[in-house]
Amino acid sequence: MARRTCGLSFAIALAFGATNAAHAAQFMTHHVRDAVSQGTARQVGSLPASKLMAIDVVLPVRDQAGLDQFVANVTNPMSLQYRQYLTPEEFTARFGPDQNDYNTVVHYLKQYGFTVTGGSRDGMDVQAVGPVSAIEAAFNVKMHTYQHPTENRTFYAPDREPATALAIPLWHVSGLDNYSIPHPQFVKKDEYAAAHGISPDAVVSHATTGSGPSASFLGSDMRAAYYGSGSLTGAGQTLGLFEYAGINTSDITLYYKNAKETNPNNLTVVSTDGTPTTCNGGSSCSSDGEQALDVTQAQGMAPKLSKVVMYVGATDTAIISAMTTTTDSDGVLPLTLSCSWGWTPEDASTLDPYFEKMAAQGQSFFVASGDSGEWTKSGNAESWPADDANIIAVGGTDLTTSSAAGSWKSETAWSDSSGGISPNDIAIPSWQQISGVITSTNKGSTKYRNGPDVAANANFTFYTCAMGSCQANEYGGTSFAAPMWAAFVALVDEQIANDGSTSYVGFLNPTIYANNAPGGTAYSSNFHDITSGKNEKYSTEKGYDLVTGWGSPQAALINTLAK
Repeated sequence: MARRTCGLSFAIALAFGATNAAHAAQFMTHHVRDAVSQGTARQVGSLPASKLMAIDVVLPVRDQAGLDQFVANVTNPMSLQYRQYLTPEEFTARFGPDQNDYNTVVHYLKQYGFTVTGGSRDGMDVQAVGPVSAIEAAFNVKMHTYQHPTENRTFYAPDREPATALAIPLWHVSGLDNYSIPHPQFVKKDEYAAAHGISPDAVVSHATTGSGPSASFLGSDMRAAYYGSGSLTGAGQTLGLFEYAGINTSDITLYYKNAKETNPNNLTVVSTDGTPTTCNGGSSCSSDGEQALDVTQAQGMAPKLSKVVMYVGATDTAIISAMTTTTDSDGVLPLTLSCSWGWTPEDASTLDPYFEKMAAQGQSFFVASGDSGEWTKSGNAESWPADDANIIAVGGTDLTTSSAAGSWKSETAWSDSSGGISPNDIAIPSWQQISGVITSTNKGSTKYRNGPDVAANANFTFYTCAMGSCQANEYGGTSFAAPMWAAFVALVDEQIANDGSTSYVGFLNPTIYANNAPGGTAYSSNFHDITSGKNEKYSTEKGYDLVTGWGSPQAALINTLAK
């Protein structure tokens, strides 16, 4: 059997332009977990050869240097290319894989016995299903099982870096391991209390002025606090949500019934790779709490969004590929996006082609910074994808309003708001190198990416519904803040459209850092500067800090970003 596999590899190597196995093309990202390469995870077995696995093969962009420069220009307020965005089709024509390379990868996978199930050239990926034996032959690896070094479970992973018999390099192949299981960036009050060795009653909460049951905050309360009584509603805008599991829409119905508000009924759920769009309460989806709160937070801030599109998938690349490619029946691409999940990737650069694609297409992507204090590379405080330099990281605060559905009154840092210095050693972006942003006072790094960038309420003050029941003031987390920010920027895009422009906000970090750095004139009117409170390591400071970033939004920020 092994001899036949080797023969097949050699034959296909010749067919696809590689002279021999030694010259097999490598992937441009790495896939072997440190626990495997360093021997801290004990091998306990091998995956059965006949076991079917779903993978997502990602092709690299063309002209990486050109893409880097385009993104720098299109997001720079001082550039003539500022906000001159590309459509997904234009991005493919300029930076995506060419048709011949894409067809070659599809043919290669089929030759090894895979069934191609999805993906697209515009999405830069090929989704496929095949047995372990095909994976081992096509990618020159062995699929073993290992004892997880920090969790009471086993995981599967390749024993070496994959390589193909293709004459062209590839970017990444997702689905080869389950070392890191993605988790939502929210936390329950009693779990928080247990982790900190205190009574749940001792957890500080200011949920006394919300409009929901037990004075809890609804999504509409966040609108009242951060935006006010303006006329913008998100009309004509589409917002996208990144999710690893489906949702029961009955939980959205229940939320609005109990909140005594009107359900916008604008949710569409899309499976990006065959993952179920509903939640069965089993091992594949134990709860739809994250998914439901993402929806209601977004709808609360922008109650007349044209559509909220939930992208559900099993791999990060499949989900993010769809979010940057799939348009609705009217040909509309979601311009504001949110992710409230965290995980530890095999390679922290895995999603960079898609993050840059978002920036090139004018999409604003907000990611919850986490709920466990100082960023770490893995574990409960894992930083990724929030510490990537191509996204907008959203930290957490503790908000007090003047009354139910009332205006902003005061705000301090939420004690578990994650942030800090990138543990993945992601280089500091140019917009954080502006004089006065990183200081000895805020203890940021002048070498690596710092976060978060912005913040919003994350305390245990919300009303949530999941799996047929609802709770008040029990859940908190930066999960609540990220979709709220995405919806806030949908208001900005609506304002831009109302002004007669065909542009939109896009990746806003270069703009807000330039506007709000010392010497800028708009900071006090654009943001609530959070200057009290801290997380486990960092304290809030005047101006930018590593707990709440620039702070939470004020309504005036809409006009600033709409210019």
